[in-house]
Amino acid sequence: MDNAIRAAKLADAQAIAALNRAAFGGEDEVGIVERLRRDGLVAVELIAERDGALIGHILLSWLPTMMDGRAVKALALAPMAVQPGLQKRGIGGRLIVAALDEAKAAGAEAVIVLGHPGYYPRFGFSAVLARNLASPFSGEAFMALELVPGALAGQHGSVSYPAAFGL
Repeated sequence: MDNAIRAAKLADAQAIAALNRAAFGGEDEVGIVERLRRDGLVAVELIAERDGALIGHILLSWLPTMMDGRAVKALALAPMAVQPGLQKRGIGGRLIVAALDEAKAAGAEAVIVLGHPGYYPRFGFSAVLARNLASPFSGEAFMALELVPGALAGQHGSVSYPAAFGL
């Protein structure tokens, strides 16, 4: 029962939607994924498979970000889902590590996430790093990771979530 991680394909769309429904219990994340794809904002989209079945999904999309008047090539990590019943087995962690590698290859300088403060810091995400970014979100769940050292260094920054997020 090997887990494989690969780039998502158009043919995976229905299985990805079903996974997000199962993991999140609704349609919100399904809609976000569909709108991000439609709007051409997807930078990285990966799936985890086991024996040909989709068991995990992660999407990183371009997120307009500024710091002290300069543009930062940033990505939003959202959503990430693992099949209920298979969570807490390292699948999500493997997806995050692979997605961050792909993000670096795509030229991203930083990644922003709104996520569980007990989970994402193990990958280098920090609420302290995100504290100077004006956003609809704040607090310990709003975190950032620099892929390029110093990318988020500065006093006054902002992120502008695209309409696809429905904010």
